[in-house]
Amino acid sequence: MFDIQTLGNIPESLKKIKNPPQELFFVGNKELLNRKKIAIIGTRRPISYAKDMTLKISKRISENGGVVVSGAAMGIDALAHIGAGENTIAVMANSLDIVYPKINKELIKNIYSKSLALSEYGSSYEARQYSFVLRNRIVVGLSDAVVITQADIDSGSMRSAEFALEFQKPIFVLPHRYNESSGTNMLLKEKKAIAIYDIDQFIIQLVIEIKREPNDVVIEYLKSNPDYNDAVAKY
Repeated sequence: MFDIQTLGNIPESLKKIKNPPQELFFVGNKELLNRKKIAIIGTRRPISYAKDMTLKISKRISENGGVVVSGAAMGIDALAHIGAGENTIAVMANSLDIVYPKINKELIKNIYSKSLALSEYGSSYEARQYSFVLRNRIVVGLSDAVVITQADIDSGSMRSAEFALEFQKPIFVLPHRYNESSGTNMLLKEKKAIAIYDIDQFIIQLVIEIKREPNDVVIEYLKSNPDYNDAVAKY
């Protein structure tokens, strides 16, 4: 049996969004909320390329001190949590006393034990169609940036992209072939997202964009385009 508690103070980033949650319940390590957070979301039926890249990106974020936020759904969400190991936050569309979806039962229990799960619902609340959309606003609102590794135009992930644009969060996507991932391809075409062509450079870019401080010596160093391994060794 897991200890479900009330978070108390809503994170500042969530207070700034439209229709913020009035209360959050949690299970696990709430200290993860104090770290740099990157949302990784996408389709429930990813192709092999998106699966592989989701695991790689989430792992690299975790290795570089970041926390991966997602929604514990099938597909990309589950892979994002798995790749991040213990450095992950799952935002649920149901109350935390219900494990859903059942196919991710072991993953969710592992998140409860070693990471962090959040919900705005008290007890005995089952996921509904609208609660998935409401969950997505929390996933995006908590995060410093959003990565969408695969999504079609008519998908929940694209609603999350709308939240990201509304909340002024940077969006990153994978480059796909023209007949795959129509949603992320559209975001690229409309210049609403940045393509990840190189994971190492993506990690450095996150450091620059999310942790920027005036006259930061790290920023000045990174302007010289150092080798990734040299940058990690130095800082």
